[in-house]
This record gives sequence, C-alpha cells and structure tokens, in this order.
Amino acid sequence: MTTATLDAPAGPLTLARPGEGDASLRAWDAADELLLQEAFARLEPSRQPRVLVIDDQFGALTLGLQPFQPDLVADSATLPAALADNAGLNPGLASLPEVRSWRTPPDARYDAVVLRIPRHADYLAWLLRWVNDVLAEDGLLLAGGMIKHLPDRGVDVFAQAVTTDTVCPARKKARVIVCRPGTAELADWSGTWKGYSPEQESFEVSALPAVFARDKLDIGTRLFLPRVRSAVAAVAPGARVLDLACGNGVVGMVALSARPDLALTFSDVSSQAIVSAERNVEAAFADSDCTFDHADGVAAGAGRFDLILLNPPFHEGGVVGDHIALRLFARAARHLAPGGRLLMVGNRHLGYHRSLRRFFPQVRQLDANPKFVVLEAATKR
Repeated sequence: MTTATLDAPAGPLTLARPGEGDASLRAWDAADELLLQEAFARLEPSRQPRVLVIDDQFGALTLGLQPFQPDLVADSATLPAALADNAGLNPGLASLPEVRSWRTPPDARYDAVVLRIPRHADYLAWLLRWVNDVLAEDGLLLAGGMIKHLPDRGVDVFAQAVTTDTVCPARKKARVIVCRPGTAELADWSGTWKGYSPEQESFEVSALPAVFARDKLDIGTRLFLPRVRSAVAAVAPGARVLDLACGNGVVGMVALSARPDLALTFSDVSSQAIVSAERNVEAAFADSDCTFDHADGVAAGAGRFDLILLNPPFHEGGVVGDHIALRLFARAARHLAPGGRLLMVGNRHLGYHRSLRRFFPQVRQLDANPKFVVLEAATKR
C-alpha cells in the first residue's frame, strides 16, 4: 500500500489506496481536489453548515471536509475500511462519521451536498432526485467527476433534476458543477425500479439504478444459469449457498427456485444491490432461509459454504481488470467448506482458469461461448 499527500484546503492529508493493485493509483483524483476547493470557497466552517458527502471513494472528501464534520452515505461497502485506514494515517482528525448506505440512508436536511458523479446516467438521475429531498431550500450541491467518466446524457440528467448555477472550468481533466435544488422528486420518477422475468422462471426481478444489468439478463448470466440449476441439484438438503456479488439476486433466486430448502446468503459490495435482492426474494420466496450482507466480498462471520456462485465484476472506479475477481476468489476459498465448490462465469479473455489455480487445487471448465466461460473450482475434502 503506497501513500501520497493530498494538499487539501484544510491541510495536507496522507492517503493510501487499499489493495495490492497498481502502486501508481492514488486514493484521490483531480475531481476530489476540485470538489474540496469549491466547498471551502463557498462554505464557511464557522457558520457550521450541515454537509453531506455522497459516494466518497477512499475517504479523501470526508477527511478533507473534516472542519465541517460532514455526514456520509455511500453505495459501496469498501468505503468504511478505506476511510478508517486513511484516518489512521492522519492523527488529530476529528471523530469519523458513520458510513451510511442506501439500506439506511441519512434522514436530515443539509445546507450542502458534495457528490461524486457516478458513471451511469440512471444512478445519477436517482441521486439528484434524492438530493432534492434532503437539500435545504437555499442549499448547495457540488457535483464533480473526471470528465472521461461522466455519464452520457449527463447535461440532460442535471437539467431535468436540479438547477445548475455554475459549470466550473475543467481542470486536470476534471469538472465540478454547482447546483441548487430542483423540483424533480423520486416519488414521481419512473426510473427507480427496472426489471425483467428470467427465462424458465415464474418470478420477476427488479433493481435500483446502481445495480448491473438491472433491466435485462446479461449474456454471461444467461450462460451461467443452467449450470447453477445442475449444481444446486447435487448439494445436500439444507446446504449453505452463497450468491457472491449477487446484484439483483437473480442467480441465487434461480438456485432457490430449483431447491427451496437451501440456506441462501446474498452478498454484494453495492447497498442498492442488496436492497434490490432483498426486495426480490421477499416477493418471490418469502418463506426461504435467506441472509443479505452488504459486504466487500464475504461478510465477516459468514462462516463456510457448500457452494458459492459468482459472476464477478471486472471494473471498479474506472479501473478495469481481474483485480476484483482475484480478491473474491481468495475470500471464496477461505469460506468454502471441505469439499465445497465455487461455480463462476467470467469474461473469457481474462483467463480466470489460470487465476483460480492460485487458490483452488481443482479447476475445470463446464461451459463456454465466444465471450464467456463457466468454471468450477473445488476445495479438498
């Protein structure tokens, strides 16, 4: 873990990006720098404005805004550990705020909201409408992101939801937009939930905007589901099964449809995914034995599983590769019971058959098409 210094308006911060990836990647970017500069230019700590930070990445915004004692909400379960680690590198900071998620969002009125603009337009549209509900009448929204990661139709999304005061000049390939609350509300927006009915199943799934493939079954999962049905047919009665990186929960729900007796755990790094999966399971399998964990991988104390089902994401914060899958493989290996199996689908070009052999003694291919491959990895008995 490599540290670097961010020259924040309230003083320098030593920050580190978690993980064992590219050492050149920092725990902040130019968008964080610009957001902090705009916040201190427009807000006065002595007036004690109530400030909310949304979707901070590794703690740069939260720690940089410490003179304002901000509240914090984030979709990703990776933030609490990253924030705690970076706070530890900077002795003397005030106490850290609780990291709220979309499972239990803050319920307050704010003078200012500082927002990292997400990559996906639907999630941005949802966030802006949610912000309208929590901003004071004369409140301020500071929204920033790296220009290459801003969503398509972003200008229209802002125009439909909030009142834009200032589009700040681009600096270091980043941009900040200063807004006032608009009249658009979540209650009036049809885009909050989108879904579909999986083939061969009687249930429906729907999801909130931050969830991958929320309005149609992605092609990798389409290849995966027949193998899921075969795998759960072979496990013992009441077996413990984990739908890891569950998204809307469709994989685990197909497992439950085939074997209602299973003890199913749904886990995802996105709180909107967990909210979605819990809603879907409650609608279709209300009497099932299910647990829902908002966690970066397998939740602490989750125990061991007889079968883990996984369709790993391959991008995180603009960084694309197999680093997320490797982290999930390592955690899956530690949480499989003796003789347990990991069943996964992934992009063929990422070579997961080689990666899995770093963690599992047995790996075999079960299915493939030109883009995706289904692999099974097993532990020793």
